Amino acid sequence: MERRKFISKSMLTGAMLPTVYGSLTGASVAADGVKSGTSPGNAQQGDVVIERPVTGRPHEGKVLAVIQPHCDDIALFAAGTVAKLISEGYTGYMIQTSNDDATGVGNTVAEQILNNEISTNATAKALGLKKVYNLGYRNHRMDEYNIQEIKGRLIFLFRLLKVDTVVCYDPWGHYEENPDHYVTAKAVEAARWMAGSYDYPEHFDIVERHSVLERYYFARGPQRVNRVVDISSFIDTKVESNAVITSQGPGGHAGSALRNSLAKNGKKLDILGSDDHAADRNYIKHFVLDQDSQYTRGVPSDREIGKKYGLEWAEQFHYIGPDPSNIPSFINEHATNT
Repeated sequence: MERRKFISKSMLTGAMLPTVYGSLTGASVAADGVKSGTSPGNAQQGDVVIERPVTGRPHEGKVLAVIQPHCDDIALFAAGTVAKLISEGYTGYMIQTSNDDATGVGNTVAEQILNNEISTNATAKALGLKKVYNLGYRNHRMDEYNIQEIKGRLIFLFRLLKVDTVVCYDPWGHYEENPDHYVTAKAVEAARWMAGSYDYPEHFDIVERHSVLERYYFARGPQRVNRVVDISSFIDTKVESNAVITSQGPGGHAGSALRNSLAKNGKKLDILGSDDHAADRNYIKHFVLDQDSQYTRGVPSDREIGKKYGLEWAEQFHYIGPDPSNIPSFINEHATNT
């Protein structure tokens, strides 16, 4: 993920945007709610549902697809929610669309691809995901590919894995500058719908039609926020999912590097802790995800999002879920004995 401070906090809160964005960023809290029982179609525009951890494993048997263009996208923006859903019973899979082949200093292209695959696998393991699927498209060049090919591959995976829920970039997010992000997002939204259709009938010798009905979409710019997920119990898992990414991103060994740099000048930051392991994780928790979040990730702090809704740590999404049928309630109200 290419990070830069491309949009200010004042823009995200609507000060420099048209009035309509007040509803896109989510201004009020409707009520606590369990995610499977609430959808955007049943809520007033601007209302936000707070999704809290659920005891037990109520989603046992359901399948989660976590889709990202680059090895640090999910870790930075949605790892707390992914960890929460896995803890509640989902079986999870990672699908990465690009090969992350942007070269780092001193690395060949092949070395960079391998290092990023190692980081992706480490993040998947930290989050409790079962397997990683790499689609291998060229980094920052996904807009040159035929999106129908990308959709076809995603449709097959959604059918094969019988995916119930996806987590990905928001296809309707505003001001996204990275082509890998918006191409992946649009392909996911189209594919999750088409997976339940009769498209690609050659698949049916192997897999059946299967619609993906539930989506958690995140964005780096303004979006409609109607779901805030309490990740307070999973913040350390989110930190770990970033810490194991050593090939790119603002996490990795940045904390220990800062700690050692300060020590050479006779200084220290108590917040970094007393050793390199603690420094790396404390740097991610207190700087990447909180105090320096706007600069490092281009989004508000997870702590500040949580504070707004009375939570310690939180992630925000454009959530779309299945609308329940009105037929059962109509039958209960109007059916008579024969």
